[in-house]
Amino acid sequence: MQVPSSATSTLHRESAHAPPSDSSGIIDWLMTETRDERFVDNIFIEMCEKLNQAGIPVSRGTLHFRILHPQWLGARILWQRGMTEADIQTFGFGVEDSDRYRNSPVNDLHSGAKEVRQRLEPAHAASAPPYPLYDELRAEGHTDYIAWPLKHTLGKQHIITFGSDRPGGFSDDDVAALAELLPAFALVSEIRLKNRLARTLLETYVGPHASEQILAGATTRGAGVTVSAAILICDLRDFTGISDMWPRDDVIELLNGYFDAMAEPIERHGGEILKFMGDGLLAIFPLNNTSACGDLLAAIREAQTAMAALNEENLKKGHKPLGYGIGVHVGDVMYGNIGSRSRLDFTVIGPTVNVASRLESLTKELKRPVLLSRAFVEIGGCEAKLENVGSHLLRGLSEPIDVFAF
Repeated sequence: MQVPSSATSTLHRESAHAPPSDSSGIIDWLMTETRDERFVDNIFIEMCEKLNQAGIPVSRGTLHFRILHPQWLGARILWQRGMTEADIQTFGFGVEDSDRYRNSPVNDLHSGAKEVRQRLEPAHAASAPPYPLYDELRAEGHTDYIAWPLKHTLGKQHIITFGSDRPGGFSDDDVAALAELLPAFALVSEIRLKNRLARTLLETYVGPHASEQILAGATTRGAGVTVSAAILICDLRDFTGISDMWPRDDVIELLNGYFDAMAEPIERHGGEILKFMGDGLLAIFPLNNTSACGDLLAAIREAQTAMAALNEENLKKGHKPLGYGIGVHVGDVMYGNIGSRSRLDFTVIGPTVNVASRLESLTKELKRPVLLSRAFVEIGGCEAKLENVGSHLLRGLSEPIDVFAF
């Protein structure tokens, strides 16, 4: 994309104007005094405030980051004068196809521009590209806007912008001072962003609680704790036949819809999904939350409603409704790392998990989609709401247990 010359220029100055002396103080602060601040938005807010204290009239600033997240393509951090906390907005996949994005200085930078500069006062309106953002900034009282790529290692590029509301906008010295800060801020922001990305990836693949344990140092084989928890194991019925008969993309779409229906209620009610196992999942509701058992039942109820809606859609597409089985038990489990020397899995193991798994298998035999143990029912105080379907001897147990259907 060709960026209008009136809106952009490349900063390759020979330091004709030295930046204000306080600029070096802000760089020193970035490099030596931010090490204990975990969040880049807090650093960005303080930096913008320090710029104003140094006489550089920053009235607005934004950071635009691409992030590794299953739901979001990127995020924008916005600060405006007077804000004590940044406004953080996420952007979903597909935003780059929107008119708003295509007609924006952010797109100009992603298309190769080294700098975008646009004065916003009426005298410069005729030369400005007709970007909605510029109209919004003028309406807010801003007089100048400048944006640069924020370069991280290995070619990763994000974006930083500044706005001014001073009559006449930024001076040449102001622009030079802001440009001087970019390398230092790039280093500081990259560290925080990579820390956040590491957390996001761990949360995506092992769940929020397990990710905190791993980041806190639980990375050796055998590291773990004993946890009292309600265990939920769910499995999709007849998946082997579906996967053999259906096209690959249809199978993936089916699985994603099924996991959405099951997983979102679990997470919404405080459960943590530790793993997806082919067409099944394993989740825990720790009993340190006194409402854990009630939360688990509420999650199952919502999941059943979501599965009913999904099956209606499947019927419209000519597919058979999906069946599933859920087994629930409660007790102590070992929660931690198991595996080989070089490949670990953060999970729960123990007899409690085995009983939940056997109850899930029993759903096939009893033709009931959700089965729960008496131990869970007694702790949850929910016997009156459930149907006792008798005592059953589960594989691996020496005595039968009472089983309830939901």
